Amino acid sequence: MHLSAFLDFDAIKTTLPGGNKRSLLQQVANLAAHRLGIDAAPIAASVVDREQLGSTGFGQGVAIPHAKIEGLARIYCLFARLAEPIDYKAIDGRPVDLVFLLLSPPDAGAEHLKALAAISRVTRQVATLEQMRGARSRDALTAVLMGADERDAA
Repeated sequence: MHLSAFLDFDAIKTTLPGGNKRSLLQQVANLAAHRLGIDAAPIAASVVDREQLGSTGFGQGVAIPHAKIEGLARIYCLFARLAEPIDYKAIDGRPVDLVFLLLSPPDAGAEHLKALAAISRVTRQVATLEQMRGARSRDALTAVLMGADERDAA
């Protein structure tokens, strides 16, 4: 699975104010809800519930909060680079500044895992993360993400 199958490139945020973890999760839930035309409350609640099971801060400054959302027709992902890193209780203890919000329909078990794997592939290379942090515009960030996605899926 490729990022292009589920990442909303038009919604990429290059300097989202993070604040704290709870504020960040609410912000990305609001952004996704607006883009999807649905209520933000169930998204925020589901993401927070998932986070209570264990941090989705995967290391190297990357977090992938994710949840399954009733009524969602397809897998959806939103990306935000934070203006300032925040304490996310990531597994490596590092603050987070790159966030992929992944939302899936409740019955998208295998596809949800494939989407998580696609994000993980793109974010495992230190050089790619540095390029994501250095990109000055949404277009530049989109190019980095698409280039990494194509390279890593090959």
